[in-house]
Amino acid sequence: MLPDGLKGIQTIFKGIYSGGAPNELLEMTALRASQINGCSACVHAHVQNLKKAGESEERVGTVAAWQEAPFYSDAERAALALAEAMTRNIADRSGDAVPDELWDQVADHFDEKQLSAIVLNIAVTNMFNRLNATIKEPAGQNWA
Repeated sequence: MLPDGLKGIQTIFKGIYSGGAPNELLEMTALRASQINGCSACVHAHVQNLKKAGESEERVGTVAAWQEAPFYSDAERAALALAEAMTRNIADRSGDAVPDELWDQVADHFDEKQLSAIVLNIAVTNMFNRLNATIKEPAGQNWA
């Protein structure tokens, strides 16, 4: 264990949660990135967090199919699209990581602080997905 690393991560999360983006939205974007990356530990954790926050089964259960599901606002759709772009396009090196059109769409729904929090949250989620894949962290572990 690296205590200084944990302190840094705690500071990052403190910054994310002070950005003013809704916590449920942060969890949804983290869930979507984790689904794409196949991180079962993170998928499980984000599903549990969304359920604790009172999200409906329909919204939690259809995050992977958000484009076809009627349960999300335009702002949530923009954030989920950003999560997919940041996760897929960077990993696949396909075109712009985040096309200008998508960035403009997300920026229409969130102020600069909220958008910064969302971007940082997705980036940190991708980091944790890679760490968990490396150490083969199983779903359902008690991290507390």
